Amino acid sequence: MANQRPKPGRADNKKFRIIGAKVANFSGSMGSGNNPTFHRLTVVWVQNNGVPFDTTGVFARLTRGNTLISIARFDRFGVVRFDNVRTLTNVSFTLRTFNANGVLFRTRTIPAGVQTFAIIG
Repeated sequence: MANQRPKPGRADNKKFRIIGAKVANFSGSMGSGNNPTFHRLTVVWVQNNGVPFDTTGVFARLTRGNTLISIARFDRFGVVRFDNVRTLTNVSFTLRTFNANGVLFRTRTIPAGVQTFAIIG
């Protein structure tokens, strides 16, 4: 029997931080190090233990300043992909997540130079 994944809570614990801002240097069979693994910006939403939330019906808005860049829906495994944002990003973005009724869940700033981003909690 599969584990049940909970829906994300509305309360934002504001416990987030940037783990590292270094550019990885992959060498050898992995490639030249200049090519990203993901070609479009991908965001995952996970619990504190790393298990993804059930994000059915949740969507995200990606903005830069007051300009809307993209709106995309999370799949049920806690993943959303912004098809019009190439990686590695060269600017920072603001990510806002909403439920199907438009209630704001989280607001995060995605720094420049990333290809994936995780919302934890």
